[in-house]
Amino acid sequence: MVQTNEVDLMKIDALIEEEFGNNPEALVMVLQAINAQYHYVPEAALRYVGEKLGVPLSKVYAVATFYKAFHLEPRGRHIISQCVGTACHVRGATRIKRKVEQSLTIREGQNTPDMRYTFETVRCIGCCSLGPVIKIDEDVYSNVEQDQVGAILEKYE
Repeated sequence: MVQTNEVDLMKIDALIEEEFGNNPEALVMVLQAINAQYHYVPEAALRYVGEKLGVPLSKVYAVATFYKAFHLEPRGRHIISQCVGTACHVRGATRIKRKVEQSLTIREGQNTPDMRYTFETVRCIGCCSLGPVIKIDEDVYSNVEQDQVGAILEKYE
């Protein structure tokens, strides 16, 4: 994962040519691939993709900001999503959120300094009967108690 502003344009060039045949209609898929590689879509990549595909930067930027799956700021290696929807909230999501923030010494919406974690809240993960719920990457933890947070986070160190 890139932790600086460095972008490997040769890799992006190969991706666009080899996987998507320089097809401007593949813009979303190209951005998805870049987002997966860097954990966000760097500005230099946005500009390069527009030039390479012959798509105006305004359109590339519009697509990248329209879809919630794309991120324009660097993100951690592991994404922690804390459900704060109604079902999780009434079951103690606020206490879990505070414990995660305390354990990582960051606030919601921030990255740890080592870029290991990004912590975000979401309105619903889709398993309301199992709340409070935390999702780390693709792993879902249900019925989470405050004293479990440390052990859960240790799995990703």
